[in-house]
Amino acid sequence: MKHLRELMKSADDGAYVDPTKTTLSEFLTRWETWVSTQVSGKTLERYKELATHHVRPHIGASRMQKLQTVHFAELYGKLQKAKANGGSGLAPRTVGHVHRLLHQVFGHAVKWQVITINPVALADPPRVERTEVEILSPDQIKKLLTELRTQTLYPDLYPVAVMGISTGMRRGEMLALRWGDVDLDGGKLRVERSIEQTNAGISFKAPKTKAGRRTVTIPPSIVAELRKHWTEQQKRRLILGLGKAGVDDLVLSRADASTWPPDSLTMEWARAIHVLKLPKVTLHALRHTHVSQLIAAGMDVVTVSHRIGHSNPTVTLGVYSHLFGNTDERAAAVVEAALGSVLA
Repeated sequence: MKHLRELMKSADDGAYVDPTKTTLSEFLTRWETWVSTQVSGKTLERYKELATHHVRPHIGASRMQKLQTVHFAELYGKLQKAKANGGSGLAPRTVGHVHRLLHQVFGHAVKWQVITINPVALADPPRVERTEVEILSPDQIKKLLTELRTQTLYPDLYPVAVMGISTGMRRGEMLALRWGDVDLDGGKLRVERSIEQTNAGISFKAPKTKAGRRTVTIPPSIVAELRKHWTEQQKRRLILGLGKAGVDDLVLSRADASTWPPDSLTMEWARAIHVLKLPKVTLHALRHTHVSQLIAAGMDVVTVSHRIGHSNPTVTLGVYSHLFGNTDERAAAVVEAALGSVLA
């Protein structure tokens, strides 16, 4: 009776929305308002971009109650199809992003009792060809660091490269690192936050996952490099009239001590790679290279996962499983060492 009274009052106030007549576009607007309090600004921008360009124009006017699994199969096919003006369709990976967005949206529609079943749950997104992550070889690492250390066109990139290869930190985590997060005497740094760039500007936020807030041990050679970087940074600040860097000042700031917008750093990196004729790898490849070094040294997946801030080891295996290719041979060697002499 209470629910019925609430519905009658909503109808009298003109606020009642018949769920059987709610269109996907209308529901998306309500869902976006809710999800804006649950995700980062960057993620919200991406959700809205996917909905605006790839969902609303095709099925936004359809009623939620009428949409069935077949409609999403048709949508995914349409999105991949070449356009009439000669443009290419969406890549399978992007269509997969659309699928995951819709799965979330309709999952909440079920939870909020707008519909009874999630029609997206049975839809199959296109298969994405697996591509191996970019990894620098030892020779490429040497060439990259040597060239960046001696050139003067891009003075900010050498410490970025050193930090990325030696810690595996994400781009946003490196750019948000403060001197107060670094213990040079103890050989450790603490990842406490990340930096995010949206249309509204740049802001600092908590790391990507709960496991992202972590302590990373750094070896003596990297401590020495950071001490050199500290000294050089203080010289720059003195010239700029800024004074000595404090605990809240950034480790990897621009030459003028300002904050690097993440996308600007990525573009600067790409320019440097081209101009200096360095190994053609993305900035994120530094993180992949760090992980590959750990795995090649025989480090267990749990330790690797914790060091790079993955939410759990399963995520790490999902990305880097191909690098554990020699595990079975090593397992056989362990068994041989334990039983070979006994069975002989």
